[in-house]
Amino acid sequence: MATTPQLATFKIPNIENELMKSYAPGSPERKGLEAAIKQMEQELPFEVPCIVNGKAVKTGKIAKQPMPHDHARHLCAYHEADEATVAAAIEGALQAKAEWEAMPWSDRAAIFLKAADLVAGKYRYRLMAATVLGQGKNAWQAEIDAAAELADFLRFGVKFVDELYAQQPSKNAAGSWNRVEYRALEGFVLAVSPFNFTAIGGNLPGTPALVGNVVVWKPSPAATYSNYLIHQIFTEAGVPPGVIQFVPGPPAEVVAQAISSPHFAALHFTGSTFVFKKLWKDISANLDVYRGYPRIVGETGGKNFHVVHRSAEVRNAVLQSVRAAFEYQGQKCSALSRLYVSRSVWEGGFKDQLLEEIAKIKVGPPTDFTNFMGPVIGRPAYDKITGYIQKAKDAGGEVLIGGGADDSKGFFIQPTVILTKDPKSVTMVEEIFGPVITAYVFEDEDYEKTLDLIDSTTAYALTGAIFAAERRALLTATNKLRNAAGNVYYNEKCTGAVVGQQPFGGGRASGTNDKAGSISIFYRFVSARSIKENFVGLEEFRYPSNFV
Repeated sequence: MATTPQLATFKIPNIENELMKSYAPGSPERKGLEAAIKQMEQELPFEVPCIVNGKAVKTGKIAKQPMPHDHARHLCAYHEADEATVAAAIEGALQAKAEWEAMPWSDRAAIFLKAADLVAGKYRYRLMAATVLGQGKNAWQAEIDAAAELADFLRFGVKFVDELYAQQPSKNAAGSWNRVEYRALEGFVLAVSPFNFTAIGGNLPGTPALVGNVVVWKPSPAATYSNYLIHQIFTEAGVPPGVIQFVPGPPAEVVAQAISSPHFAALHFTGSTFVFKKLWKDISANLDVYRGYPRIVGETGGKNFHVVHRSAEVRNAVLQSVRAAFEYQGQKCSALSRLYVSRSVWEGGFKDQLLEEIAKIKVGPPTDFTNFMGPVIGRPAYDKITGYIQKAKDAGGEVLIGGGADDSKGFFIQPTVILTKDPKSVTMVEEIFGPVITAYVFEDEDYEKTLDLIDSTTAYALTGAIFAAERRALLTATNKLRNAAGNVYYNEKCTGAVVGQQPFGGGRASGTNDKAGSISIFYRFVSARSIKENFVGLEEFRYPSNFV
């Protein structure tokens, strides 16, 4: 790349959260999305290649992405990356690195701001349609994910990197100038993204790329087509060939090959706790292979809670709990799974209202906009979730509502509430990742004991919510649950973190808590170098104390 003169200090545009559309009957956006879904249904199945160095690679090893609401049909057939393809992706990324890192920041920023506008405009409905059909999200869930959150990740990412680069030493001794530059990591970043958020599919490679890294991206098999569209958006926005390599394929094989490379510099991961722990061990076992110490950034599971104090406003706590538990079929890392309710509240109307509201939930294909819940993502999820419902029954849990399931055409599970008398029962401890909540009723006077119970019941610490009108109750819970959740909410559901507003991530078995949607995450993908420039030379090497 030719040297580019810096003729001004550029100021990025003002950044705001993407305005979300409602998709109400008769609205222009509803018509637009319905048309995009109809067109996509007429065109499917799509063929998806690997993309290496900007070129389509068709390995001939085909896998399919079924539509979870109609599993006999598939949204796309994709070419799985083989060993040669992954090797070429790594080599090509390393070759693209120097020019990408050297690109002036204003130009990298412009690329990702353009990508955000493409997401919010030209590709909005197509990207959402791919998320509806391929990942089973209803219109609103697709809107807040594939449109709004993805655009927010890209735009706020530019804002945060701009702020990061502006952080400079506060002191300069006379005759010198201190500066810090934020280098990309030496090597490549491996991004391994999940099925449940299209936006995370874009954010995992996008975050390290923003600060000059090159990325090998392995998308989830169950989100292949929407993620392929994101890669097309990056390309159209101006991300050079080789900077983000798109290598769908068998997770174990692709990831193992990438982390065995001496040039592996970082892992950016969202997925299960079990897989993340295994990868951490495998990376540790390879330390002697690497040139440096790889960065490991991961957001994994959750066993998230609502605790309802006797002073809580019942109606709000009920409705917030319904949304937190059953939006997107409970397939969010932040979804409500454990519900602790004070007895006076439970018997004073909470139980009846909760069951009354859940009974209103319509379950069915996400192409029918009147359905609040759609299918779970696939056969393994369906079997796991229904298995946990049975385990709860076998252990003496009482199914208050739901519990039914039907996999004849799609993977549909009814919204389910289990009442338990054992706060350490299996569905209170283990992650389910589906539309199932387990409720435990505690005595009003045992509020603080229950907070201790919440803190010690599971290995996870992602999100939680506290419902109380009494400020003392909120503060008590905040203090006792300080390490039980990385995101905590007062009188608000435990889901729905917004980029730039609630940095997202948890600790313990829920991840490294590097806070996606904030400046914090970008520190993990840079390696700072301090520069001191001296303007006045020495005239004597000896110190004054050396003289007599």
